[in-house]
Amino acid sequence: MSVKRFPNSAAPSELASVIEEDGGAIVKGFLSPSLLEHLKKDLLPMLETTPNGVDEYFAGTQTRRLSRLFARTDHMVDVALNPLYLETARLILQKPIKLWSGENQVEVAPDIQVGVTQAIQIRPGQGMQPLHRDDSVWLWRHPGYKREARVQIMIAITDFSEENGGTLVIPGSHKWDDERMPKQEEAIPTSMEAGDALIFIGSTYHGGGQNRSNAPRTGLTMSYDLAILRQEENHYLTLPIERVKRFPEEMQRLLGWSCSTTYAGFVERNGVMTDPHALLQQDDFVEVGHFD
Repeated sequence: MSVKRFPNSAAPSELASVIEEDGGAIVKGFLSPSLLEHLKKDLLPMLETTPNGVDEYFAGTQTRRLSRLFARTDHMVDVALNPLYLETARLILQKPIKLWSGENQVEVAPDIQVGVTQAIQIRPGQGMQPLHRDDSVWLWRHPGYKREARVQIMIAITDFSEENGGTLVIPGSHKWDDERMPKQEEAIPTSMEAGDALIFIGSTYHGGGQNRSNAPRTGLTMSYDLAILRQEENHYLTLPIERVKRFPEEMQRLLGWSCSTTYAGFVERNGVMTDPHALLQQDDFVEVGHFD
């Protein structure tokens, strides 16, 4: 089974349908050439000074990882608000459920939020990463839960190939139960040109490939997750408030500065459960935990 490929003009509904069926899909030319160059200019010099990992089993001793990307490049906003990725994630994650409130039955869709962000550079000599599911961060069970927890993207900042460690993925593995072990021979290496992107769900088995080439392979990943789950990366402590205030409102809310219709994430102000986004509109709000 191969990973299906789509042009960047694909409809989110078409892409979401295939991802739900296969576990993932590739979008050709996800990044514009100018956005790709901006991200390279911002991130590649930082990766050159980032130390290799120290975890031989999972993180990799020949792999460099750079997180808190919203604090490191203004162009992460363009990645996160890309309509094809964002709307595809919404279609997969924001499936409504019905709830009773007294005698009234209401339909409520869960919110989503930015989860993890990383630039990942697999350098020559790095071996294969163990195949894993990213929703394991919440000990998600398969089957047993009625919805997906995460929609992730891996963008090729440099070309991806089987030789240089292109992301391995097992199409269809999101349908497996937790007793079935993923095997390396079942995994397909993704081949992508710089600017292409693999979009997959948190229940799909995947992993970084072995880099047998003589050059590093660099990718940028981020996720949209259900907002009822704790963010894997703590953006509240890694993003300065003044920087968050400069983001578009939609981006601020997707980073967690919001309150759901069920009041998850509220802050108390003068005895009222309030949407925390209101804090960002205060000129004197400059530090988490310090406001009138």
